[in-house]
Amino acid sequence: MAERPPRVIVTKIGFDGHDRGSRVIAACLRDAGMEVIYTPPWQEIPTVVKLTMEEDADVIGISSLATDHLIVPKLVAALREAGLADVQVIVGGIVPAKDEAMLLACGVAQVFHPGTSLDDVVVSVRALSEKRRAILGAST
Repeated sequence: MAERPPRVIVTKIGFDGHDRGSRVIAACLRDAGMEVIYTPPWQEIPTVVKLTMEEDADVIGISSLATDHLIVPKLVAALREAGLADVQVIVGGIVPAKDEAMLLACGVAQVFHPGTSLDDVVVSVRALSEKRRAILGAST
């Protein structure tokens, strides 16, 4: 498993259909050599959990330009219930400071705001993928 590139799901949950940012991030991560599973907007949490399991994803990137980041704690809880607590969840988009604190407290690994450089996103996603793999390696 350590030999394969990071595997990242880039998705949108809830009703926010603004997907330009998530498409840019998906292309950026792909161009950086990662395996990217991109979904169209309006995904449901059980669908994302199932896809995460099927694809053995290391990181899930959630894009939020409305308030859909407020349902990310339900995704994190569903991942834990499915035995996928090691999968790293990140959120990008318009996230107020008070909501960022809530996301980090519920288990989100990182929040990216508008203006974050694509290089910083790539470095962070690689590090989070390595973190997940270290967790998995320690548990075997």
